[in-house]
Amino acid sequence: MLFGTAAVGAGVVLAGCTSNEPSDEPAANDQPAASDDKPGKEVTIGYAGPQADHGWLNAVNVQAKNRAAKYEDVTFEVTEGSNDTATQIGQIETLINKKVDVLVVLPADGKALTQVGLKAMRAGIPVVNLDRVFNSPQAYRSYVGGDNYGMGLNAGHYIGEKLKDKENARVVELAGLDNLELTRQRTQGFDDALKNYPNIQKVARQAADFTVESGQAKMAQLLQAQSSFDALWNHDDDQGVGALRAIEQAGRDDFLMVGGAGALAAMQAIEADDGVLKATVLYPPTMAASAIDVARALGQGKGISGLAEFEVPSSLTLYSAVVDKENVGQYMSTGFK
Repeated sequence: MLFGTAAVGAGVVLAGCTSNEPSDEPAANDQPAASDDKPGKEVTIGYAGPQADHGWLNAVNVQAKNRAAKYEDVTFEVTEGSNDTATQIGQIETLINKKVDVLVVLPADGKALTQVGLKAMRAGIPVVNLDRVFNSPQAYRSYVGGDNYGMGLNAGHYIGEKLKDKENARVVELAGLDNLELTRQRTQGFDDALKNYPNIQKVARQAADFTVESGQAKMAQLLQAQSSFDALWNHDDDQGVGALRAIEQAGRDDFLMVGGAGALAAMQAIEADDGVLKATVLYPPTMAASAIDVARALGQGKGISGLAEFEVPSSLTLYSAVVDKENVGQYMSTGFK
């Protein structure tokens, strides 16, 4: 799905340039590509991922491992996931010393790990920077990640369309960790979307910690402070489990809720349609599988099938689709526990 739109676009361009005149130019499909299953050059991919202390983070690690296992030509050197920057730096330096062909890194802290990314690149090891971006583009060859701003933007537009005919509509926001840039981006996207709906006002915002416990506690505070509102945008489906507990305990069902990330439990609740949760905005953990595809292509010195370029793109940003009752069946298989 990541490359599907680009593939269609490339096909349209090629069709428009076709003529009956012979050409000395090579056909686009003659160029090397590495996103197929055919075995090619042996590639050792070093993977430094996060500690799996959250549903989405665990799903990222699982996606990476499963994707690497799919390829006969890939040897997967995986470190024990860590959220400690010093530990992760040491793990990456070990992979550098092992002279892996490519590194895939989801840094605990992009800023703190920039130097070790630079060290790998200077050692001739291409780095695929996953999700949390390094401070310098020189620290990675390719970036693969989600669209945090787009996540908030799409949540805002979904809520806006649901409430566009309601006078003096009121919405609240249950954000994630405020010290993370991604949280600020999600809030900014949401606020920018709401500017298109002058009848809607955001009346409260509470930051949680991406955990079930924090979601429950912070949602209880929101419910106590706001006796009436029409919609809730919750940044994360894990903390959303706690938020839903607080909502149930308060006996509230007078608003709609939009979640974030795409947890299986959230999708099942959306499908059942027997509560306030009506949609979730994806932040696909499949980005880790795509990062393995990119790393394999880099290690084999090939491009991506479906794209006209010989080189792997320097950046790939996934789309944050809105999943509601109308399309949840299409996305259910991507839901993570």
